[in-house]
Amino acid sequence: MESSCSSESHVDDLVSKLPQREGLVLHRGFWLWPQTTKRIMLLQDSMFKPRDDDIILATNPKCGTTWLNHHPQELVPFLEIPTNEDLTYVETLPSPRLVATHMPMSLLPAAGSIASHGCCRIVYICREPKDVFVSVNVAFLKKDTRFAKVCLPYGPFWNHCLEYWRESIARPDRVLFLKYEDMMSDPVRYVKKLALFLGVPFTCREEEDGVVEQVVRLCSFEMLSGLEGNRTGSLKLRPRPNVVYEKSAFFRTGKVGDWVNDMSEEMGRKLDRIMAEKLKGSGLVFS
Repeated sequence: MESSCSSESHVDDLVSKLPQREGLVLHRGFWLWPQTTKRIMLLQDSMFKPRDDDIILATNPKCGTTWLNHHPQELVPFLEIPTNEDLTYVETLPSPRLVATHMPMSLLPAAGSIASHGCCRIVYICREPKDVFVSVNVAFLKKDTRFAKVCLPYGPFWNHCLEYWRESIARPDRVLFLKYEDMMSDPVRYVKKLALFLGVPFTCREEEDGVVEQVVRLCSFEMLSGLEGNRTGSLKLRPRPNVVYEKSAFFRTGKVGDWVNDMSEEMGRKLDRIMAEKLKGSGLVFS
């Protein structure tokens, strides 16, 4: 216990010395909440040991992973946002484990092992940045939030995407890079692609019986956002500091291109120019 307290005290001291901006701190190239930075640092200290059959669902915030039939924040544990502040909780879960994270690839615990030894499978979902900005702004931030917030927190947004994009090219058997817009346009195709990547492809009989379509229907935005457990009540993400969100905040519209209703065309063009410049030469593009 004394060792743990000492370690936390040391990490608190490290976090307090990091560059700060609008309530966030800069850690290894990414802007994070101080409390999140602290937990990431503690996780790096061997608190998380990846297993070969782990599945890590990674995204920037508000990129389309709220899709389970009970509130996902309660079903799928977040590595860096433990509900009860217990960073060792994931280690108690039986295999295969499904865990979520907003952490950039380079900040994942044991990122070196994941990259060099092929531990875990990572499913990364990215989304049109204009829709992400509007979704984050409306759901969690103030309406007058400055435009710079598009790359915060867990940003810069483009670097977050690029890290996983490049890893998916280098190790396509271990990192599956998906775009929200593609999944929305052809969900049946991408459910089958995801199942194949995870090593549990649908059988011919299952496809003939319409099982894939049933999965798509049950996991649709309309179905999930209409569930009582997702429409009402609040969700306490962590006790210290006390952070509580209305469950409905995790379901906005889910529509592709909805940014036009909350962002000016001029602002949209500016963001497009920024993204084109930052992603130039990578092969990653947003339409």
